[in-house]
Amino acid sequence: MNLVLWHGYLLADTGSNIYTRQIAHAWAELGHQVRVLCQEPHPERYPMGERVRVLRPAIGPLLPTFVVDRYEGVEARHVGAMSEAELGAYLDANVSALRDELAREPADLVLANHAIMGGPVAAAGCAESSTPYAVKVHGSELEYAIRGRPDLAAMGRAPLDCAAAVFAGSQHIVAVTRELLGDGPYLERTRIVPPGVDLELFRPDRGSWEELRRLLGSAGGTAQAERLPDPDAAARLAGVDRFVLYFGKLLFTKGVATLLEAWGRVAGQHPGHHLVVVGFGGDRGALEAEAGERVVFTGAMDHEQLSRLIPLADCTVVPSVLSEAFGMVAAEAAACGVIPVVAGHSGLAEVAEGLGDAARTFPAGDAAALAARVEDVLGLPDAERRALGERGRERVAGRWSWQRVAQRLLQESGLPV
Repeated sequence: MNLVLWHGYLLADTGSNIYTRQIAHAWAELGHQVRVLCQEPHPERYPMGERVRVLRPAIGPLLPTFVVDRYEGVEARHVGAMSEAELGAYLDANVSALRDELAREPADLVLANHAIMGGPVAAAGCAESSTPYAVKVHGSELEYAIRGRPDLAAMGRAPLDCAAAVFAGSQHIVAVTRELLGDGPYLERTRIVPPGVDLELFRPDRGSWEELRRLLGSAGGTAQAERLPDPDAAARLAGVDRFVLYFGKLLFTKGVATLLEAWGRVAGQHPGHHLVVVGFGGDRGALEAEAGERVVFTGAMDHEQLSRLIPLADCTVVPSVLSEAFGMVAAEAAACGVIPVVAGHSGLAEVAEGLGDAARTFPAGDAAALAARVEDVLGLPDAERRALGERGRERVAGRWSWQRVAQRLLQESGLPV
């Protein structure tokens, strides 16, 4: 089949960017031809197979986003802060690009990321050719853009009603979509298809301090500095033996402050352990100022670097205060044989339920409860902790491989696999 993925952003190692890369790769592995329309200026950095072509529509200088980060070649602006004319110009440019691409080479399906702006782009871009389209709803547009903005909710709603399928990563996202967009025909075609985990990359036997140091020493290139490891990250990690790990955005909404408070309760009982904090974000300075003893901030790491670090941890923590669509980092940790301790809400709770006794949960924002769960994991005999980690990986493989996810997207869209 000939398949198109529309993605408004880049392809670097965050959220829907990873989702786009992995689905494109998995579809190609299944033998399909895939085109990815996105804003990635360096697609050669993200090989997805010979059957995948990356196209970059000319959208003008502005890129509507849900969380304002810096992007190469465009000016990121929160979608809620853009004028009607600016959003219209962005929409027209993408619709034209998609329509022209479908006229040049027809497709069996267009899968668009995000209710906004993916839904409106797909609906208008596919109309002339009558190409069926599906929309993948992510938590980011719901919580960081649509909530509290009825004009954006209206923009996202109509395209869902006409989609062949609407995909959500968890029951939580279905509920929030219904809350913000209301009831409608789209609910009958909404399917829960969680994102996947790269089981070849994230596995227990890839943990290696030596290889991590090598990768950190060669990190660099043209990526923005905040998306790279700190220049002295390897030196900071040199004194680390056993550790608890956080990896993700460095934002208060991600619950990192709760983790730091909990670590203050744990550190004294485990003098041989460090807390390692990996990531970038606007709250990093304030969070570092709150850090106590034996806390190491490394800056961001890419997936190759993380795959060397995660298996070495005794546990990982996903302490988000706000809702999460799925909780990918928890599933990636479990794939590495490491027990995740997660806030017990939204998509995180659904991941924990799927992992069973290979995960721990705590009430979001409760530092004392988080400390107790971390203590529980650190107090396990090594053999028992490893056995739980093995069970966690088996459960991830049975539920969340990218190949399984890619097949389900086609099946639920009414296409043969």
